[in-house]
Amino acid sequence: MADESWFRNKITWFSFIFSILVVWVHSANGELFLGRSPYLGAVMAFQRFLGNTIAQIAVPGFFMMSGYLFYRNFRWERLEAKWNSRIRSLLVPFLLWNMIYYMGYVIGSRIPVVTGIMGKGEIPFGWYEAIDAMLHYRYNYVFWYLYQLILLTVLAPVLYGILKHGFLSAAAITVLFYFVQRGTVIPGLNLDALLYYSLGGFGGIYGRNIIEGQWTVRKGLAGAGIWAAAILFLISPWPAGIAGRVCYRILAPAGLWLLIDGRKLPEAREWMQYNFFLYAIHFAMVRLINKSAARILGGYWLAPIVLFSVMPAMMAALSSAAGSWMKKRLPRVWMLLNGGR
Repeated sequence: MADESWFRNKITWFSFIFSILVVWVHSANGELFLGRSPYLGAVMAFQRFLGNTIAQIAVPGFFMMSGYLFYRNFRWERLEAKWNSRIRSLLVPFLLWNMIYYMGYVIGSRIPVVTGIMGKGEIPFGWYEAIDAMLHYRYNYVFWYLYQLILLTVLAPVLYGILKHGFLSAAAITVLFYFVQRGTVIPGLNLDALLYYSLGGFGGIYGRNIIEGQWTVRKGLAGAGIWAAAILFLISPWPAGIAGRVCYRILAPAGLWLLIDGRKLPEAREWMQYNFFLYAIHFAMVRLINKSAARILGGYWLAPIVLFSVMPAMMAALSSAAGSWMKKRLPRVWMLLNGGR
């Protein structure tokens, strides 16, 4: 593969891996199936380890890749083009999917069987509620990620003004890490997202030779060492709390990137390329499947483990089938919902 094609192929592979992990983050179902069963503790421990620990590198990985891709060839004169492309790839899908979720909840809340599964009562229908749902992702909680990406894109002039100065950007990222590990909250802007995105942007400006350069054994060993350090941060009592978790979530995807030789990765299959669509539909489908299955198989301790384990494969198959059909039958709708990807 040509230089750019292998890089894009590696991005697709990592996006697919992170998408699978995101599904696990949202697939915990032990309490739905087991209630106060004596097996609940063991089942939840397994699901927390995979979904709330290992899989938590996914969203930081996505933010770092997004920041890297935005700033890897950035110049001031390209700002308008970057903004225009993100209107299509971020803002339009954000508004459309939020409206789809809102209407789905409005309709579902008026169907007796579905209402019981949703557990939200009757959702009010009106212009105010619709606009509120579109702008604030009221019924599409996972789109907090897209909301933050939109904010970070708007802040590009400020971020680039800092990132283009090496010492200033390193100092700013250090200060930002301090506030993140302190648990500082700023209304509207997620500081964790800002940290991961800024690190990706820093890499896009200063680290392209390392990130996109020829893979070597030394680079692979460095990746393995970074991954090992990530695991140490995960299991070590120091630094405890948020600082340790943030270090793990930064180092794990970075180490994985360096560890894998992108030029030797097989070309990503078509069913691996529906990652945004998978992200957009998985949350509602996971909840629907888990709640429906719990009504039938509640009390069987093996059921939540099996369903949790296979949920990413189920969602990947569903997104591939639905996305492929829509791409062929409704290409214009597909382009809008998938952000032109």
